[in-house]
Order: sequence, then structure tokens, then C-alpha cells
Amino acid sequence: MADLTPLLAFRWSPRAFDPEAELTGDEAASLLEAARWAPSAGNAQPWRFALGHRQDETWKRILVTLPEGDQGWARHASALVVGAHTGASGEQAGAERAAYDLGQAIAHLTVQATALGLHVHQLTRFDRAGLAAELELAAGIRPLVVAAVGRLGDPYALPAELRARETALRRRHPLPALLLR
Repeated sequence: MADLTPLLAFRWSPRAFDPEAELTGDEAASLLEAARWAPSAGNAQPWRFALGHRQDETWKRILVTLPEGDQGWARHASALVVGAHTGASGEQAGAERAAYDLGQAIAHLTVQATALGLHVHQLTRFDRAGLAAELELAAGIRPLVVAAVGRLGDPYALPAELRARETALRRRHPLPALLLR
């Protein structure tokens, strides 16, 4: 494998979070600051975030919009972060750029989390309309991702199916399979 920074090489998306660990205010600020400094087309910075700490009202409102199977493990995360963007739904190219920029911001947040000894599991399957209603988002704000953030927990506390996935070897497609030419 090519030389790769450990922040990327050792990043992974666990489902086993420590149900006792808390995300400090400094850690939360550091994650959001990393997202804030992500590259952005035309410096538009279309990303918007909602941060819920375990058991606060925002966290509860986010959690209920996740699929039931994901709620079972995500409820142990220290925080849930909603990533949304302001891209106009009527303009395809603008919405695509905004979604791309949000992806950059979430990637920066994820790398910063790794640097802090935290883990992030990103979810894109959730009730978007329900989340927008729960958080009373303005009409132009489009939620795209929910990131569960926390410290690593015990994988043996997970149900058998998730435990098997959690403890399996991490695999990636070989680089040549990803190249178009």
C-alpha cells in the first residue's frame, strides 16, 4: 500500500460506541471548526450542522429519524451531527455542488475526529423530511447525512449480526479497480 497518513489508514466507522463517554465542548468545537475549513466551490460554504449531545433534546430528535436497526447502536454515540446543505433543489448543478461541499466538510470533521481519538459512523439512510420537521429546518436546508460520533465501545455488546460486521477485517477495493482509465 502507498504511504498513507495514519489519520486515514486507521479511520473506520464502528457501530460499537462507549455509552459512558461524553464529547467535550472543546472536542465538539474542534470537529465543527475542521468542517468549517473544508474546501468549498466559490467559497459558498453551503454546509449547515445540528449537533446533539447524548440525551439532549436535539440528539433525541435526530435519533428518532434513524432506521430502528441503526437506533439500537447509534443511541450509544456521544453525539449525533446532522450535515445539511443550502443548495437550491430546483437547480441541479447547484445542489450537486452543495452536496459535494458538504461531503468535504464531513470528511474534514471525520479526519479531525480520528486525530482526537474519536470515531465517526456516517448514515445516509434516515427520514429526511422527518428530520427537517423535528429540527424545524428552514425550507432551503436539506439534510444529507447524520454522523454518530464517540469513543470506541465493546463490539461484543452488539447483536450477533452487527458484531460479526464490526470485528470483520476491513476491506477496500484495490486501487486499479477504482481507476476509470
